[in-house]
Amino acid sequence: MGRTWSRISGTGHALPERVLTNLDLEKMVDTTDEWIATRTGIRERRVAAESEYLSLFAAEAGRRALQMAGLSAEELDLIIVATVTQDQPIPSTACFVQAALGAPNAAAFDMAAGCSGFIYALAAADGFLRTGAAKHALVIGGEILSKFLDWTDRATCVLFGDGAGAVILSAGPGPSGLLSTAIHADGTMADFITLPGGGSRVPVSHAMINANLHTIKMKGNETFKIAVRSLESVCREAIERASLSPADVRWFVPHQANTRIIHAVTDRLGWPPETLYLNIDRIGNTSAASIPIALDELVRSGRVAEGDVLLFAAFGAGLTWGSALVRW
Repeated sequence: MGRTWSRISGTGHALPERVLTNLDLEKMVDTTDEWIATRTGIRERRVAAESEYLSLFAAEAGRRALQMAGLSAEELDLIIVATVTQDQPIPSTACFVQAALGAPNAAAFDMAAGCSGFIYALAAADGFLRTGAAKHALVIGGEILSKFLDWTDRATCVLFGDGAGAVILSAGPGPSGLLSTAIHADGTMADFITLPGGGSRVPVSHAMINANLHTIKMKGNETFKIAVRSLESVCREAIERASLSPADVRWFVPHQANTRIIHAVTDRLGWPPETLYLNIDRIGNTSAASIPIALDELVRSGRVAEGDVLLFAAFGAGLTWGSALVRW
């Protein structure tokens, strides 16, 4: 028997209705549209309503991916939700998604790897499919980051948005499918991007909340430098593992964190502008959701052709970073 390949058979995404622009943020915090756009590339982002939570968007993204794949929820064997903003600590958000979709045959669990979470989840699902433990897997990246931000901290609150993106991975013969993945972590730099409170190290308490430890903290300048080097390296790693070259990549779909980081990586790899897909100006940084949201937009635009090679890459809290190479 030949090798089993993990093929992306469907994509989907879901976003909150509310749009928060840079001009809106000018009224909330000491910042300007020009400052945000110049340094990040972001013009606006989507923000969930007070009554909305992650599994609502994750399940809807999953429904749309299932529809594209022509599958029913009952055919799913596995659901992985990559997120750091779960509905609640127990149970996993993936179990809420399983119930919402009506997928009783699917094992379900969450995966936390920050902005690299979707890549990590993709690599994990690929392992299930390659070993025959699953035939169809729903991989979701989703975040409701707006509920974990300090809206007086202009270094962080201007960056993030909410939403969810999903792909269906289906096992089948090649040569199309997931060609390679590469994932890495360095926990010695855990404090570069962190949410200190709410876990067993700093449990929920009045003191924790008064110290504002329930919101995201970042060391932006330090993270920027490491992100560029790590992303370039991990992109080359996935390409080399597939015995290809950077010139073989038709579409680069990166984590939408910062346009300066992304352009620095594309310059180092020698990719022309038409290789890059960006939506950060409209969506902002949605952490684990950013790659599958961007991928679904790209696929539904009709610009991805059979045989195209797509490269996904992300860098995030942990610190973590990873890449995945796909032949469509």
